[in-house]
Amino acid sequence: MDLATGVGLLGGIGVVFTLIMIDGGNFAAYFDKHAVIVIFGGSVMATIIRFPFSTIAHGLPMGLRYAFTMRAVKPHDLIEEITKIADVVRKSGPMALENMEIADPFLAQGARYIADGYDREFIRDTMERDRDNFLMHLDEGSKIYRAFGDCAPAWGMIGTILGMVTMFANMSDPSKLGPAMATALLATLYGALIANLVTLPIADKLHVKLEEEDVSRSLIIDGILMIRDQKSPTLVREMLVAYLPHNHRESLTEAAA
Repeated sequence: MDLATGVGLLGGIGVVFTLIMIDGGNFAAYFDKHAVIVIFGGSVMATIIRFPFSTIAHGLPMGLRYAFTMRAVKPHDLIEEITKIADVVRKSGPMALENMEIADPFLAQGARYIADGYDREFIRDTMERDRDNFLMHLDEGSKIYRAFGDCAPAWGMIGTILGMVTMFANMSDPSKLGPAMATALLATLYGALIANLVTLPIADKLHVKLEEEDVSRSLIIDGILMIRDQKSPTLVREMLVAYLPHNHRESLTEAAA
């Protein structure tokens, strides 16, 4: 689990709750059904206009899942595992991969292609297509959350304007001024909170995850192709080390030595 996402969301909510408690703890004063309808209804409808239903149905849950999860195998560990696979193939042949347990599903898929004897072009085209499709869906999730984050403050302003119109239209009735002002202010509050605490941070987190997955899956593809070409484990390791930051390369080189 990606603790940073959970800690950030809970911490942000905690800050808001703390401020309300300091101001007297009247949580009921911070709820307005009109503001909720304006923000959630308007933002959802505007987001639906931007994307097809199929994109929203796939990208929304996928984005939420990856925002709260970490990649099971890091690039450093992937290089170690790919090197072991290369060593097994060199010593026992490709068929030995059928009995080898591989943690990463994408890497396991590539190892299965090698064990089944598929040619190099098939392996490269298929794995690159799988990588690109996965990254496209993850990018769609990021775009959906960013679109919602862009809409929420704007709909907060719309709610504010509607509340102000109601307030000025009922200046002769003081009993209606308070609720109208509450709607105006709370709509802005809801829009700002949803955008800056939830949707935009999740969109940025998904963009980071996309870059991580791009590096990891490209690393796997290169490693599998080199194993398919019967490169030595040492050469496979040296070629894949280029994917790592410089500070991580030294530790991997020392472990190899």
